[in-house]
Amino acid sequence: MSEFLGEFIGTMLLIIFGGGVVAGVILKGTKSENSGWLVITSGWGLAVIIAIYAVGSISGAHLNPAVTISLACIGEFEKAKVFFYLLAQLLGAFIGAVVVWLHYLPHWKETKDQATQLAVFATGPAIRKTWANLLSEIIGSFILIFGILTIGANSFSEGLKPLAVGGLIVAIGLSLGGTTGYAINPARDLGPRIAHYLLPIVGKGKSDWSYAWIPILGPILGGILGALLYKALFKNEVHTLLWIIAPLVFIVIILAVLGEFNSGADEKKSN
Repeated sequence: MSEFLGEFIGTMLLIIFGGGVVAGVILKGTKSENSGWLVITSGWGLAVIIAIYAVGSISGAHLNPAVTISLACIGEFEKAKVFFYLLAQLLGAFIGAVVVWLHYLPHWKETKDQATQLAVFATGPAIRKTWANLLSEIIGSFILIFGILTIGANSFSEGLKPLAVGGLIVAIGLSLGGTTGYAINPARDLGPRIAHYLLPIVGKGKSDWSYAWIPILGPILGGILGALLYKALFKNEVHTLLWIIAPLVFIVIILAVLGEFNSGADEKKSN
């Protein structure tokens, strides 16, 4: 099996199990309806574990453009392969979302709320604040890539590493996922969002393209920063790119904080 096909299949499995657990919890009339956030975060963690075991020996199981780009930025992945990995991940996520749609076919017309339908495919903020939402995705993805690299640095059986990474995904979901739904993976959000746009889903609304750039840019910025800081702190290798990414993230922090203060001041004036 080629690395391209490995990434395609791995990402497809990730979305089938991850998107599938979201569908089971929020679509109307399923046996697992309303089973809650803990079920969703656990399902995503297990999805990552299964996908890594499936294709880890073939492609390294990146399953995430933020992982691929971050590793390439610190010289731990061949830059010539980046485009093909990203394409495989996007296609795999799209097909995985189509499988989820097919599996839950009778439940779409029972689910009248358009936002709920979209939530099966793509992430969205609990409170829509552009810079705060972007910051949430940056932080979650920073933890993801930094955590993956620190897990990889430990000397324990290779067969146990997928379990550790799955645990990391659950931890991120439980601790940091409540703000934006923790995309932390551009393909996980973009591929299914495209599927939502194209599929003949009964009663569907818009695909919220105005928000779609946040779960793309946030994970990439956060992931690169996580990889660069890991190299700087654990390997004593400071890359020039760090002095570009770190100020960009700092600007996002400032904008998020200022946005919150400004909204607070506006509320006081209205009262």
